[in-house]
Parts: sequence; structure tokens; C-alpha cells
Amino acid sequence: MPLVSVVMPVHNSAATLGPAVRSVLAQTHTDLELLITDDASSDDSMDLLRELARQDERVRPEAAARQGGAARARNLAIARARGDYVAFLDSDDMWLPTKLEKQLAFVAAAGTPLTFTSYFKMDADHDGEAVDFVPNGRVVWAPARVDYRAMLVHDHIGALTAMYDRNVLGARLMPDMPKRQDYALWLSIMRDGVDARAVREPLAVYRAQRAGSLSSNKLGLVPFNWALYREHEHLSVPRSARALAGAAWHSLRKSRI
Repeated sequence: MPLVSVVMPVHNSAATLGPAVRSVLAQTHTDLELLITDDASSDDSMDLLRELARQDERVRPEAAARQGGAARARNLAIARARGDYVAFLDSDDMWLPTKLEKQLAFVAAAGTPLTFTSYFKMDADHDGEAVDFVPNGRVVWAPARVDYRAMLVHDHIGALTAMYDRNVLGARLMPDMPKRQDYALWLSIMRDGVDARAVREPLAVYRAQRAGSLSSNKLGLVPFNWALYREHEHLSVPRSARALAGAAWHSLRKSRI
């Protein structure tokens, strides 16, 4: 079976970390390593990670020397990856048990190095486990196929569902940006001519942010998107403006789910 390296950044995530980690360990595809970087947490996250690592040797936590943000935390984990595939999960989200099994089967059939899936949304205060999750009708549906031009208008790939083939693409790192670093990674892969393809079935569960948080404030992401288009993708001002308008419209639609 192919080995999957699962990348998880952690910062003060003790309240949600357990269900996230257990959702990875409960995968029906068992050949995996969970590479976790603790980004200088001040809560009990690292103690919990050490306990989880004692219980299952597939959990491989490491503490960052200093706080560097989500991109650096993910990149430290990617640098330790030994797997054929690199997949991503944040410490407050969850995978459903057959996520990797079904995604790997899809990769084998489709022969594509970048894949993603549809996913459910749950409330911020959800406290259940992935194995007990009851489908709730709140689904962010993934388009069957996305190319670079379509991705410029909207980030169709939920980071909690993304997986890339390390044997084909190499160990691709995330740009060191304060936000939208995952979006920038997908764009950099797709700019090289790779189309992303999706399993339409929802196979992960995304924790919606509480009202008033930076992530829940779509206007707060505008300057980060603009910087991505102008500085990372080097788009012209008119093309960046069109992409930003499309992204705002799609984000508003998704926020209503």
C-alpha cells in the first residue's frame, strides 16, 4: 500500500486536537504517518501530542523552535515526509474513516497527482468524533475538475481534503505567507500544467469559525488575496481585480452553507 504523509500544523489546539488526530488514525487505509508541527503552543497541545504518540507510533509530533505561522509549520512537516503522497488536515477539522482509501483509489484510476474531495461543514462547538459524524446536509461540493484559470477565480480546493503525489511533484512546500499559503501552493502546482481532480463524495468535515473571527470575516481576506494575485502570481491589476471579484462572490456563496 502507498504510504501517506499527513501534515498537521498545531497552535493552541488542545480543545480540538484529539478528534482531529483520531480521525486520521481511524482511517481504513492504515499505511500512514501523521507529521505534526507544534507552532509554539502555550496550552497543553504538545503534552497531548506526546500522549497520542505513545499510543500510536504513526503519530510523529515535533515542536518548532519558534512560532513561525501555519506555512512554516506545514513545511517543517513536509520536510520530514517519507510518503508517496502528502495530505493535509488542520487540527480543528476531521476526516471521515474512508477518506484516504477512496481518494487513493480515485488517484489510481484517474492518474492525476493533485486531488481533493467535497466536504461537510460543522459548527465551531461540535465536540463529536469523526466515526460518529452524521451527515448534516451542509456540503461544500467539489467540482470534478479544476484548471489554473478556474482556480484564480476561486480556491476550489479545501485544504483538509487536498493530497498530492510526492513521487510525481516532489516535496512541494507552501510559500511563507501569513494567509492563503495553501491556495498559493495549489496555484503553483497547477501553474505547471496540472489540473486538480476531485472525488465528489464528501469525505472530510470542516469546522466553521466562530462569528467575528478573522477567518470568518471574508472582508479580512481581501488584502491577502490581493497580495497573492499580485506578488505570488504576478497578475496585472485588471486581472487581479477580476479574480478578486470572483473570489468574493464564491466565498459569499460558500459562507452560506
